[in-house]
Amino acid sequence: MKFRALRRIAQHEDINFLLTNRVPRILLTRLMGRFSKVRHPLVRSASIGLWRLFADLDLSDAAKSRFDSLHDCFTRALKPGARPVDPDRAVLASPCDGIVGACGAVRGTRAFQAKGFPYGAADLFGDAAAFEPYRDGRYVTLRLTSGMYHRFHAPHDLEVERVTHLTGDTWNVNPIALKRIERLFCRNERALIETRLKATGHSIALVPVAAILVASIRLHFLDLLLHVKYRGPQRIECRSALRKGDEMGWFEHGSTIIVFAPPGFALAPSIRPGTTVRAGEPLMHLPLADAAAPQSAQPRYLGSGSGTTTK
Repeated sequence: MKFRALRRIAQHEDINFLLTNRVPRILLTRLMGRFSKVRHPLVRSASIGLWRLFADLDLSDAAKSRFDSLHDCFTRALKPGARPVDPDRAVLASPCDGIVGACGAVRGTRAFQAKGFPYGAADLFGDAAAFEPYRDGRYVTLRLTSGMYHRFHAPHDLEVERVTHLTGDTWNVNPIALKRIERLFCRNERALIETRLKATGHSIALVPVAAILVASIRLHFLDLLLHVKYRGPQRIECRSALRKGDEMGWFEHGSTIIVFAPPGFALAPSIRPGTTVRAGEPLMHLPLADAAAPQSAQPRYLGSGSGTTTK
């Protein structure tokens, strides 16, 4: 009863905002990064137990039931076959599990983080020229809560062309903060992942946005960890080919991924603010001219550690 009362207090908007934002955000994020990797059994068990009290943590589809550390649990892999990937080549799949936030049409270069809170998407990208392919296009904001599966995957057969790391703050990215802090996504630590679909040549951008306690983003295709103390190259050219459903990386807690597509793409009917989508499910549909493309030869599934298996 006491813990339920504490949880209700922590979820109160004003208190939640103060506890997760009016604190030394970057310092706490660095400390959490270190603490989460402690492998002592008592620390691990107590940490995961406390996490369960304050979050809806479901480990039923995790590849293993015992974890070495809190970090190991955060970045858990799925059981084989846990997430079927939509095989239709006319479907851009969701790269992650998440709750749909603001989504829809980009108005010129303007998108929304919450109702009445627009931001310049070119500011989010850190480069107006890089955003031009998405002018008047479509976008979907996907919020990963702390208890969700935290790995993200290629939404289509594609090639990653470049990654740009943009340093910033670590504001909380929950709905409470999004209604209070203007241009929040543009303020936070983030990465711009620019890709191109193999079959059609369309540009697709993914923007993983870090947050308090989670300013680390692991990118497997570069074997790189981006974080608040990262001092490597900010713009990294690459030519990494990925199949639909291949694992791209993970967050080291919960956060947000914003997906941008050029004009002509349409949101899948199920994509509306407040709905929950799982990795591999339809997110958008390619333009009508490409809708007749044949389906993939075999269905694919997320799981078994590598992020993808075929059956």
